[in-house]
Amino acid sequence: MLLLVLSSCKQKNDSASNSSEKKVIDSVVLIKARPKLSDQYIEGKNKSIASFYSKNWGRQGVNGGFLVAQNGQIIFEKYDGYANYKEKSSMTSATPLHIASVSKVITATAVLKLLSEKKLTLDQKVTTILKDFPYPDVTIKTLLTHRTGMRNYAYFTEKKGVWDRHKILTNQDILTIMATKGIDLEFRTDSRFSYCNTNYAMLALVIEKITGMTYKDAMEKIIFKPLGMTNTYVFDYEKDKKTATPSYRGNFSLVNMDYLDAVYGDKNIYSTPRDLLKFDDGRNSANFLDPKLLKLAYIGYSNEHKGTKNYGLGIRMVNWDTGKNFYFHNGWWHGNTSAYITMPDEKVTIIALSNKMDRRTYKVKNLAPLFGDYPFKLADE
Repeated sequence: MLLLVLSSCKQKNDSASNSSEKKVIDSVVLIKARPKLSDQYIEGKNKSIASFYSKNWGRQGVNGGFLVAQNGQIIFEKYDGYANYKEKSSMTSATPLHIASVSKVITATAVLKLLSEKKLTLDQKVTTILKDFPYPDVTIKTLLTHRTGMRNYAYFTEKKGVWDRHKILTNQDILTIMATKGIDLEFRTDSRFSYCNTNYAMLALVIEKITGMTYKDAMEKIIFKPLGMTNTYVFDYEKDKKTATPSYRGNFSLVNMDYLDAVYGDKNIYSTPRDLLKFDDGRNSANFLDPKLLKLAYIGYSNEHKGTKNYGLGIRMVNWDTGKNFYFHNGWWHGNTSAYITMPDEKVTIIALSNKMDRRTYKVKNLAPLFGDYPFKLADE
């Protein structure tokens, strides 16, 4: 069985590697050539990752996709389970899955691109862009770093008289509610960290205002098309609700959509492991994103309390006393779970996506010690 898996992965690796070696898109060289991994190196890592996969997901495997790459070359890749359980359609490398809060990394990257084009500044007040925005001290940076003090729209729209939950909520509705319904801040802006989806729903509106496009079209132009992410899109509730890959509970019972499913920026990007590898390669390429801005993204901005965990510009991180840093983002929405790990020092990317509720998706961080001095315990998994 293991030999079959490794052989299958090797075949997939060849095709995936060939596609990732395409370096010219719209006459712009995005990704420089990197050293090719030896067959012996790939085989050794592949064997360890296959063992990890087998121990964590067993014979049935993850219901989704899993990919590990280094230098842009796929070392291990696996797709298992159903894209649509009712139709018994199989999961493939081209099946777009809801990446939940990993969408925030992509939203933040679009903002960084606008910063590099001098269309925004980090310290710019949001009130200078969104005229009805009710919180005068909130800036682009505090949105990106979850330091605004804004409340979660999923909670304040549940209150009586605030929103009719039989109606689909939009990003603009969230802004209007905050401006007209007396939704106060939970704490003083920039006084502490509190992870809140409202921040990224507002960033999506900022992107729309600055570009003059819908968030969907802006992301296509700024991120997806330049990086060749052909199986990635922003979910449009009215157009895509019947065709998007569904999500499931652990027993494969369908999770229905609700009134929050039209909000984007914080979530609602559908993608694949291969496309997210293209994204990570591009994000870490000086020809796509200014390295100075990427360096700012990888700084932790919430230091009120001692600890190793922090949040940058759209990315979670762990900073150890040894000087080693680990960058990642997890996601969860309905039955979808996602994990995005980027290891710039080792040029490693780890992606896990599932459309059936499964917290084991997040265990992929324990593969990090295979590539560098990270204090996670692979042996325990």
